[in-house]
Amino acid sequence: MDRVKIAEAFSEPTPAPALRKPPPPPDVSSGAILTLAAACGLLVANIYYAQPLIAEIAQSLGLATGAAGLIVTMSQIGYGVGLLFVVPLGDLVENRKLILISVALSAVALACAAFAPSAALFLTCAAVIGLGSVAVQILIPLAAHLAPDATRGRVVGMVSSGLMIGIMLARPVSSFIAAQSSWRVVFGLPAAAMVMLAAALSRSLPTRMPRTKMTYGELMGSMVHLVRGTPVLRRRAFYQGCLFFAFSLFWTTTPLLLAGPHYGLTQNGIALFALAGVSGAIGAPIAGRVADRGWGRPATGAAIALVALTMFGSIFVPQGSVVALPLLVAAAIAVDFGVQANLVFGYRAIFALAPEARGRLNGVYLSTAFVGGAIGSALGAWAYARGGWALACGVGLTPPLIALARFLIGAVTGKE
Repeated sequence: MDRVKIAEAFSEPTPAPALRKPPPPPDVSSGAILTLAAACGLLVANIYYAQPLIAEIAQSLGLATGAAGLIVTMSQIGYGVGLLFVVPLGDLVENRKLILISVALSAVALACAAFAPSAALFLTCAAVIGLGSVAVQILIPLAAHLAPDATRGRVVGMVSSGLMIGIMLARPVSSFIAAQSSWRVVFGLPAAAMVMLAAALSRSLPTRMPRTKMTYGELMGSMVHLVRGTPVLRRRAFYQGCLFFAFSLFWTTTPLLLAGPHYGLTQNGIALFALAGVSGAIGAPIAGRVADRGWGRPATGAAIALVALTMFGSIFVPQGSVVALPLLVAAAIAVDFGVQANLVFGYRAIFALAPEARGRLNGVYLSTAFVGGAIGSALGAWAYARGGWALACGVGLTPPLIALARFLIGAVTGKE
């Protein structure tokens, strides 16, 4: 029913049937998957390089301590704006061109940030870095277009694993580079990487011109109808928003805990902890294969339950004990695994609804998850300051529990 509604609302008039049914697209090569995954990781990492360097950047640019949070917030705002207003253009504008423009924009913004003489210019660059980084959310639907139905989940899972790896590696990499040089080098090197990435993508990406003939205004207006008429999209966006809340809260508060009196880890030690969490990215390719076999619905419940149980168990970790740090590493891997797996299950479900609306579907899906993550980060720091690790985990547990309850009710009533 959802597929029919979307097709009626957003498709162009169906052309006369051809004499022969076109052959299905060939499976995507391993090299192409690796290229797309690497591009996703490099692009999304641009948003997170500054997170462990806030204090150093603020001091260097004369930014007040109370305003230092803007260093991260501005890139998040730029990324959120891009999700809502740029990603849907993937349904309207030739995809290869749109991706290359976004990558070039990221390169320029990163280079300007590396040489920014003032806080105002740096914050402006941070917003543009976030805006350009949404190219990753144009690449993932493009991967779905390139893959045949039978292996779409696997391809999307492999490509989106680059997303999680980029998120998790960005912070330790930036910490290591800054420790050896300065924060400016942290932005200069990715600028050069974006130039090389643009050159590689210009040679390897295929041309894809969407068939949608809407104006930009009509395209944006159609997203409202898309949300109203697509229960699967609303449900999947809600699940991922709840889980990304927990993910962002966990990774916002964990560095505070590890740097505290119980552990006393240095920046390099915290970076190594973050590296351990990268192994949770294996959830993406596994989830893709599971979804391709038609097990996406029960596996979604399992992924939500894994995150909820991990946050619940983390409340009772005996801080400062011999087993505390290994338990936290295990929790990091479990949270990353569950969130990444659910992300892919959601991609598989929404990309099957209507190929011509994948850009808009992805914009709604990811912007909802982004809002959940932003709220989780803010509440995580607040809860940790007032009640420590236990309160922060309790706050982080609540949205996954709500998502799990919604999933179980839907399963019982047949509305899942």
